[in-house]
Amino acid sequence: MCGILGVVATTPVNQLLYDGLQVLQHRGQDAAGVATAEGGRFHMHKGSGLVRDVFRTRNMRNLVGNWGIGHCRYPTAGSADNAAEAQPFYVNSPFGLMLAHNGNLTNADQLKQDMFLQDLRHMNTNSDSEVLLNVLAHELQAASTKYQVDAETIFKAVAGVHRRVKGAYAVVAMIAGYGLLAFRDPYGIRPLVIGKNETPQGTEYLVASESVAIDTLGFKMLRDVEPGEAVLVDMRGNFVSRQCAERTLHAPCMFEFVYLARPDSVMDGISVYETRAKMGDYLADKIRLTMPHLEIDAVIPIPDSSRHSAMELAARLNLPYREGFVKNRYIGRTFIMPGQATRRKSVRQKLNAISQEFKGRNVLLVDDSIVRGTTSREIIMMAREAGARKVYFASASPPVRFANVYGIDMPTRSELIAAFRNDEEICREIGADALIYQDLDALKAAVRSVNPTVTQFETSCFDGQYITGDVSAGYLQSMEDKRNLPPLPKQDDQDGFDGPDGEQLDLNLVQSR
Repeated sequence: MCGILGVVATTPVNQLLYDGLQVLQHRGQDAAGVATAEGGRFHMHKGSGLVRDVFRTRNMRNLVGNWGIGHCRYPTAGSADNAAEAQPFYVNSPFGLMLAHNGNLTNADQLKQDMFLQDLRHMNTNSDSEVLLNVLAHELQAASTKYQVDAETIFKAVAGVHRRVKGAYAVVAMIAGYGLLAFRDPYGIRPLVIGKNETPQGTEYLVASESVAIDTLGFKMLRDVEPGEAVLVDMRGNFVSRQCAERTLHAPCMFEFVYLARPDSVMDGISVYETRAKMGDYLADKIRLTMPHLEIDAVIPIPDSSRHSAMELAARLNLPYREGFVKNRYIGRTFIMPGQATRRKSVRQKLNAISQEFKGRNVLLVDDSIVRGTTSREIIMMAREAGARKVYFASASPPVRFANVYGIDMPTRSELIAAFRNDEEICREIGADALIYQDLDALKAAVRSVNPTVTQFETSCFDGQYITGDVSAGYLQSMEDKRNLPPLPKQDDQDGFDGPDGEQLDLNLVQSR
């Protein structure tokens, strides 16, 4: 997951984009970038780190213009430590394009090779976002019949992107001399919402990953970008949209509601806060039905995303709700930190137990999910060290048993604690006295109850069913292999790629086949 923003305003947007990225900081802490436009000229600054660390006053002064895009990165493809992969990305032909992307392309490797051999385009990084930018650029060039771009040409190009690109993607892009383009994959896996603001100088539009950015920046929620839809806002604030995909299926990512999104966001007409409260209701019913023997003295959430589920669970079971952990808000989210060692170290830096809430008690700890098990194990140990007599553990979502290929850092089953274990084995592994998971049907019902018009969800990390239908066992194995292999020294690859990362195809090797 990443956070993306795009805005066309009547006044300078540098501060607006900076503030918006800070609101979306929870979606990515690895890198940040902003691009603005003044007339036909782009201005950009990006780098590794948090938004507040990437931008200084001198950088902001250079980001002039009344429209632009922003991005905060959470790495799922490419290299987590490569500053060159910070977004937005730029390509000068045709017209001049800037692009920022949230999601993950499942056919990025094939596209990269096609881009080089067929479209004669070079990729300079391992980021699938750069691949997506070049596909868009090629389709825009193929659709253009004159030196100036128009809406019809852009919509035709987006339709071409949908035909070629597989996976999950929500995109904001800038077209020099024209305006802002935003579009979403035909399944609507990653979220994208539109806001509107009326000013004396004219109408302003904002596109963002979550509605919280629209609210805090003073815009009014207009609607979601539909799956497969493209939205255009030109430099004068004229808004037009069109469905560009041949076939669509609305199936938003379930993990957005479980963990990724802020609780004060509304996406696809679904309040994240309400869904998490409903998850607590369903989880309470399961505990009452399957584990009535548990003697629970207090329900304690793992801050922050499980708090609302825990509150509803406690109320439904008529149990005391207590805050047992204090969170250090200056430590990043453990789930999105690259590297298992970093995650393990940061858990105790992030949370500290209040011993008075644990001493001599049987406590039920509630978390939004259990992914690798590292955080759960450490937290249970902390509860015992604080004096808990028994520690029960409840997950507001089902076991995460399968790799996620659509933009969440769950790339291999070997890293998932539930992949090859049953509930009893997981319980022993994390050191709990009892373990309760939400049922998948109950999770779907909880989210669907908030907006019954959304009937399908992307739930592959729970059930192994990949909504796009193009994820094979071979693809999943290749992801696993890439994850487990150490970096190789630079050398010519037999497939025609130069170097271990495949940045450059060697034409001599390709032609000699």
